[in-house]
Amino acid sequence: MAAQRRNLMQSHQSWTDDLPLCQMCGVGTAPNCVYGPDGKGSQSHPNEDGHLRFSGEDGCFLYGVFNGYDGSRVASFVSQCLTAELLLGQLNSSHTDNDVRRILTQAFDVVEKSYFETIDDALAEKAHLSNFVLPHNENVSFHQLSPQNQKVQERLKELEQEVSGGATAVVALILNNKLYIANVGTNRALLCKSSSDGQNQVLQIGRPHNTDNEDEMQRLAALGVDSARVRQAGQIAGQSSTRRLGDYRVKFSYTDLDLLSAAKSKPVIAEPEIHGSQSLDGVTGFLLLMSEGLINALESAHGPEQANQEMVAMVAAELAQQSSLEAVAQSVVERVKRLHHDVYVSGCQRAPYCSRHEDMTLLIRTLNYTLADGALTPTQGGRIYPVSVPYSNSQSTSKTSVTLSLVMPSQGTLTNGTNTASTLEEGTPTPGSQSPTATLQSTNTQTQSSSSSSGDGSLFRQRGSQAAQPDETGRVPPYVDFSQFYRLWGTDHSDGQSTQGGLGPQ
Repeated sequence: MAAQRRNLMQSHQSWTDDLPLCQMCGVGTAPNCVYGPDGKGSQSHPNEDGHLRFSGEDGCFLYGVFNGYDGSRVASFVSQCLTAELLLGQLNSSHTDNDVRRILTQAFDVVEKSYFETIDDALAEKAHLSNFVLPHNENVSFHQLSPQNQKVQERLKELEQEVSGGATAVVALILNNKLYIANVGTNRALLCKSSSDGQNQVLQIGRPHNTDNEDEMQRLAALGVDSARVRQAGQIAGQSSTRRLGDYRVKFSYTDLDLLSAAKSKPVIAEPEIHGSQSLDGVTGFLLLMSEGLINALESAHGPEQANQEMVAMVAAELAQQSSLEAVAQSVVERVKRLHHDVYVSGCQRAPYCSRHEDMTLLIRTLNYTLADGALTPTQGGRIYPVSVPYSNSQSTSKTSVTLSLVMPSQGTLTNGTNTASTLEEGTPTPGSQSPTATLQSTNTQTQSSSSSSGDGSLFRQRGSQAAQPDETGRVPPYVDFSQFYRLWGTDHSDGQSTQGGLGPQ
């Protein structure tokens, strides 16, 4: 069985080719990038992220974003195997919340064990050859070793490339119109819900499993690990995650790692933290699954304080303009990529944090959300955009939220939309619901929109069905009557002499 799985993975065949893709979902990606002194970027390694987006039977939907490292093998394997463990009849509408949590937890456990089965032969060979390696001597170069030792070293290097690597994962499952989120590591899930009064609420589901997570530090401390040292280091074996899939170094050889050597049992685990169920009945909005690289790129450029709100604002703005979810997701990823690059070349205070970014993946799943119809004109019911709202790349130290009213449609009607964006100079639209105003609301910021107009339009003369014709002087009669303005001006600025001669049409 292990040999069959290994051959299947090496042949790049998919276990899930016959499953239908979800049509209510879009994915955007961008590869990693390292900037040179001239601001030009180059890719340092192949894209290591992965994702899945399938619709199964019995109203079941499965989505996932996987952040791979040291290669894409684990992310690719998990995206295929996890689907096979969840969408081939394992879940149905009769399952309770506890059943779903149990099945999700078991699926992650089976997937990781299956992955290690695919590399167990390579791990065994690596352990065997390590017994023949001479103790490291800094004064002896590779070319000074005997031919036999050279071959052993070369083979060990090949095996290390074959077995190294891991992945973090955030998975969303929708069953019976309930949302479940299973998280392992440092990716992120956001749920944006538009309420009946026009407010958009942003909810981050779960916390990252990293060295800043106090619960994770307590878990490691209970195993005998010096959590203070781990927190100070900020990483475990080169990664900030305290939970991950694969990575044999922290699963089988953790006693050889200084930070983890005192652990009584496996300290870095693949057990997911499951959140749910969240009822989606009557919910209008969207779900976002983001890889760690996308999150870090935005936070590096603008700081972490409003990253969730900015991401939702960008998605909402693109949803209002694009007719394809793929285009929406890709446009948002490109926007983050551009923001990150612009901060680096600006040389501003945050520029040192933006010298590089990792692979970025964004998955968007709409919830009872109507996309723009780019084929329709405004008179045919298409969307109207009277103003353009660009994203500003300038850095603001103020935490005051900025709002901007914008005529924009929601669910087939035109509404006013506003959004909070503490690190942007100009607001960006978020979709409203049935209310004429919409707000973006989170745990730490809420801004009410206000939009008003004055006057009844009496200053504007009625135009006939035909275009106005020039008079005998060749002038076209004005469309706006400024006589009241001239009269008020003359009253306020008169010095005893008539000013009418200097104002108004001659």
